[in-house]
Amino acid sequence: MEFTEKMKQDVLAAAREYIASETDDVFRSEVENAVGLGDWEGLYDRFYTSLAFGTAGMRGIIGGGTNRINTYMVRKVTQGLADYLNASVKNPSTVIAYDSRLFSDKFALSAAKVLAANGVRVYLYDTLHPVPMLSFAVRHLKATSGIVVTASHNPSKYNGYKVYWSDGGQVTPPHDIEIAKRANAVKSGDIKDGDEKDLRASGLLSSVPASVDEAYYSMVMSSLRRPEIIKGAKIKVAYTPLHGTGNVPVRHMLSTLGIDCSVVKEQENPDGNFPTVKLPNPESAEAMEKVIALAKDIKADIVIGTDPDADRLGIAIPKNPDKSDYLLLTGNQIATLLVDYLLTTASEKQREGIPFVAKSLVTTDLVRKIAEHNGGECKDVLTGFKYIAEEIERIETGKNPGRYFLFGCEESYGFLTVTDVHDKDAVSSSVAAVEMMCYYASKGITLQERLDEIYSTYGYSTEVVFSNEYDGAEGKEKMKAIMASMRTLKAGDTLVSRKIQSVEDLLGENTGFPKADVIIIRFESGEKLVVRPSGTEPKIKYYLFLTEGSDGRKALEEKVGKVKAEFMAAL
Repeated sequence: MEFTEKMKQDVLAAAREYIASETDDVFRSEVENAVGLGDWEGLYDRFYTSLAFGTAGMRGIIGGGTNRINTYMVRKVTQGLADYLNASVKNPSTVIAYDSRLFSDKFALSAAKVLAANGVRVYLYDTLHPVPMLSFAVRHLKATSGIVVTASHNPSKYNGYKVYWSDGGQVTPPHDIEIAKRANAVKSGDIKDGDEKDLRASGLLSSVPASVDEAYYSMVMSSLRRPEIIKGAKIKVAYTPLHGTGNVPVRHMLSTLGIDCSVVKEQENPDGNFPTVKLPNPESAEAMEKVIALAKDIKADIVIGTDPDADRLGIAIPKNPDKSDYLLLTGNQIATLLVDYLLTTASEKQREGIPFVAKSLVTTDLVRKIAEHNGGECKDVLTGFKYIAEEIERIETGKNPGRYFLFGCEESYGFLTVTDVHDKDAVSSSVAAVEMMCYYASKGITLQERLDEIYSTYGYSTEVVFSNEYDGAEGKEKMKAIMASMRTLKAGDTLVSRKIQSVEDLLGENTGFPKADVIIIRFESGEKLVVRPSGTEPKIKYYLFLTEGSDGRKALEEKVGKVKAEFMAAL
């Protein structure tokens, strides 16, 4: 890129303003060094834009600059949150948690000091804690809001900042819009700050009481559907926390239940560099390699993995009786097994009301079939667990009477089986999955056999998810152009050598969803394609759904690779 003198001066002015405002030596030095070297390309990438506070927070590469996540950007958005809290409620309070990522503890403390300096009562965890325990703590402590410093399953160079409201779910309208408006308008001179020691002495900043953890564990224990089945069961679990926050709570719960749980030693301790994996995501087969090797060694009955903030759950099950090999389940398969199991137990308990299931619109429709077949109700929501949390809140506040929440799921390995958490919860879902396995084992059935029975009843479904990444300023423009091109498609057109039956644009009117940058394409050949830009990463995601009757499973399994290759090549 050619840099004009004006471009250089603009970038230099932004860099100097940042240097004067950044309180952290590491990030300030990065920018100072770039200025000293005259690294215009590097400086432009750091300052051509500012990380925006989006619909639930922000996420970005760690480093110095306004297009990076650092202490200054955390303080900036926190000041915006403080402004909104003080304008909205009397005596606001916030709970703050953080995961194992680089600088997470420092970012959490920086946010806590800004909030407390603005008169907001802050509860800060002393140690790293997962997303679900933060969601629970917000509700348990009756706080106005919550913050989690995490970049979830992203690579190690990323970190992020998510905001929650008093219901324990990530912020939704009008809160997200108003917080974003204030946060993005904050200037460096607007940020208030204080000394940690003084703020603790004033009572505005304190640690989250240990009793909150105990209350969470007690809640998960009380959620057991068949406690007599799981407690003390003679089974073996192989587990990996992938260097994240799940290690303590997941193992604590399984230990309390008397379950033999072995952990991958190399991935046991928190480490934001994630030295043993390229991507700390239980969706990734590579990330689960070590725990499956452990499972083969100990002959585990079930394999579980959680991501760094322990809101995503991966599961593998034995392929054969001698447990010499294991099958990694997809997020849709896990959702299918869990909804089936939970509905079975719900019918046994004979609870009043209709069991309610919420799923993202890119999650398998098999979940809907199972729910409705068993007398339940299933609703599709936009991608993002906050929309599932909204549905739970509607039930709890009487806006959707006659229902009780049973299960929430996203194909991206996000599940919720309890009501006192309003976000994905890999901790309690791990317990539910182990309980489910124990139940079927007591009946002489494996999870694979139960999954096959489900397919025989409802038909076979499979899904393909792929994405293309677009980095930098040019990448953003490419993503906009691709989505605009997709919006020109209509019924009768051809895409990937298939005739289009219908196109649904969720930016349109009367779709049944809030407006969103999502396009749903149905083909006359039976496939369904959902296209959407990621809300947290510079990529466009494609979700391809294929369905056959139970007798067409073999044919579909044989052609799925070919179909995926066709769509990937064309898109």
